[in-house]
Amino acid sequence: MEKYSQNRLVDTSRTQITLALNPLPAQAKNRTLRSRLFRTSTNHPPNLAATGTFTMKFMKVGRVAIITRGRFAGKKVVIVQPNDTGSKAHPFPYAIVAGIERYPLKVTRRMGKKLVDRRSRIKPFIKVVNYNHLMPTRYTLELEGLKGVVSNDTFKEVSQREDAKKTVKKALEDRYTSGKNRWFFTALRF
Repeated sequence: MEKYSQNRLVDTSRTQITLALNPLPAQAKNRTLRSRLFRTSTNHPPNLAATGTFTMKFMKVGRVAIITRGRFAGKKVVIVQPNDTGSKAHPFPYAIVAGIERYPLKVTRRMGKKLVDRRSRIKPFIKVVNYNHLMPTRYTLELEGLKGVVSNDTFKEVSQREDAKKTVKKALEDRYTSGKNRWFFTALRF
């Protein structure tokens, strides 16, 4: 339950009610509400994500994630190169990812080899994605061929990007035809 008290939003939990009833002296008014809350009797640890000192240690090479925003929302990706601190070009934590734009189609026993090859094609993409737009999963996917292929320099020139996409396509199609990690090659139904 929330209510307004003395021009600020006050939650009706015990901690914040005490603050509303017993305001701090005038010299302490410049402190933030979060720092005042931490000094109260409940002693909750500070929210490190809000202070900017929290790092995403689970975003590692090979981690499968799902993109939540933009053109590729709902597509599965593999993290190729994470960057927890950001860079001058991208001043936020990001990851270089390789994913599947168009998933392979269903294949049955009746289909011939030519049709199976056509329906097993994958259209990949490579992208720099903010950590806020990635939802990591518990799965990992080891693609040895992608380690040196996709990097920050890949995005500078179109020909390098196209070559990297071809390499990613070959690696993903080889993994698909070997029958491993079937869950990665199925589209999310939502």
